[in-house]
Amino acid sequence: MHFAQFNSSQASIKSINTDRYLNDVELAKDLLENAKLNGGELSYADIVFHLRNFLKMKYYPVAIKYFFSEDELSAFKKNVEYKTALRAYTFCHYVAASRQRGDILLGTREKLGCTNAKYVMGWKELDITEIKSHLKYTKDWDQAERFVKSKRRLPKGLLAFATSPLHKSPFEPDVVHGLSDVLQAYHLGIDWCAAYDTHPFAMSMTMNSSVCHGAVCCQLLRAPNITPMCSSSKTAGKTEQGEINWVWPGDQLEPTVRWMLERTVRDGGVSFPRTGETYPGFDICKLCSFLMFSKPKEKKK
Repeated sequence: MHFAQFNSSQASIKSINTDRYLNDVELAKDLLENAKLNGGELSYADIVFHLRNFLKMKYYPVAIKYFFSEDELSAFKKNVEYKTALRAYTFCHYVAASRQRGDILLGTREKLGCTNAKYVMGWKELDITEIKSHLKYTKDWDQAERFVKSKRRLPKGLLAFATSPLHKSPFEPDVVHGLSDVLQAYHLGIDWCAAYDTHPFAMSMTMNSSVCHGAVCCQLLRAPNITPMCSSSKTAGKTEQGEINWVWPGDQLEPTVRWMLERTVRDGGVSFPRTGETYPGFDICKLCSFLMFSKPKEKKK
């Protein structure tokens, strides 16, 4: 009786063709077909599925939204199931919670505990404390002050910000932030160059504020960036395994990923180091010719 019930319930479940999902070219074709059915664009879920299956990324990319409009903020609060912080946390912690736990979060000036983030987001002015926090990186006070002043800042009037896993995002993201290993980020950067016919890929790094300033800079310049995390990232809970940041304008990730799918169909796989292979990290001995495998030759009769 129990077996019959189980068998009946199983029969009602649509079978998933996992063989097809594990075939890079066939899966890429299916995702590109999804784009055709979605007005020519991949959905957020398609993008996340691609990053996890083709580039083998571990974590959810995080959609970031800056609220400057009272109407937009009110609509978010009314229509979205979100969480707020119990106490003031760093901007990195908001992003980490969305990346690791899948939380949709709303952050405000009062619940942001990082002065570096408040400065680049326009929620505090330059002061002695901000300069002091950069002295450990610099030669002297004047240099620290000049370096802090060189950081880009959001315009006045930011009301709040939101973070969400990209595939669950209830808003069009201003910026998408992700963590990956260096070679995974390299694939994203190179595919952006091809998709946007732009070269070289410009990377920038600041003292301190890698995530908060990285996102602000991306928002203002509308250009992607790949950059290391700032100091004490592991102990502060900002990264898991010392990964690198990639930060993309919200509207530029889809064309990047779509081109990656198109060249996967063209070449037979996503890998750059060994073109056409499935895994993006076969990075051994600079493609050493010693590490080769071939089909056995048939023995002559």
